[in-house]
Amino acid sequence: MKSKDYDAAIAKLQYELVAMARWVVSAGARVVVVFEGRDTAGKGGVIKTFAQYLNPRMCRSVALGTPNDRERGQWYFQRYIEHLPTAGEIVLFDRSWYNRAGVEKVMGFAGDEEVQSFLSQTPQFERQLTDDGILLFKYWLTCDQEQQEKRFAERREDPLKRWKLSPMDIAAREKYREYTKAREAMLAATHTPHAPWTLVDFNDQKRGRLTLIRDFLDRIPDHPVDPPKIDLPKLDGKPAREEFDIVRPIADFPLD
Repeated sequence: MKSKDYDAAIAKLQYELVAMARWVVSAGARVVVVFEGRDTAGKGGVIKTFAQYLNPRMCRSVALGTPNDRERGQWYFQRYIEHLPTAGEIVLFDRSWYNRAGVEKVMGFAGDEEVQSFLSQTPQFERQLTDDGILLFKYWLTCDQEQQEKRFAERREDPLKRWKLSPMDIAAREKYREYTKAREAMLAATHTPHAPWTLVDFNDQKRGRLTLIRDFLDRIPDHPVDPPKIDLPKLDGKPAREEFDIVRPIADFPLD
């Protein structure tokens, strides 16, 4: 997809996202969007695009790190619950409680009993969320192994992206099929009428972003809320100037 075509298409969707956010605030809605997928699938990029023009006070992303000692002693879902939205908020989870069914299972951080317990508890947990009125959307970003390898190589070669390539990513490269098997078990256990999964092709990340955001907007309640009218009264006199209108080294300023 040519950049100019993508830019025009995504701009229209971002305008709709801004309008959607006005409804969320007006209605006091609570929205949770879960973004899951393989390493390099494009979760960070679509979250950035999604939230780019939304008020950060009402739309925030959550990307939790490795649990600490205290969190490891808690109920598994507990550390995620504190990040759920209040009225008028949207929360975007860059990975979520589904870590247990993915990386923790494949890399051996959770045993079979823990994973099975998670898979049985998750539909009940998500039922509680939706029964309480939370609008829950779950997206899995699909990515072929060939594309994943290209993106790993790009991260390795680009100093600005190298921070994204962690030792865990390197170790996970050899477990593509294991992740596929874990994903299929996860989908079978947690794809429910009240919290369904939506799989989006992210081999082409631009088309993936357009598809995902369009799907989300089509599923959110459509209740347009007009933007508030803002009148800017005329200033009395000429606009004021800053006291210093040139760049000067701090050492040149007199000190009291």
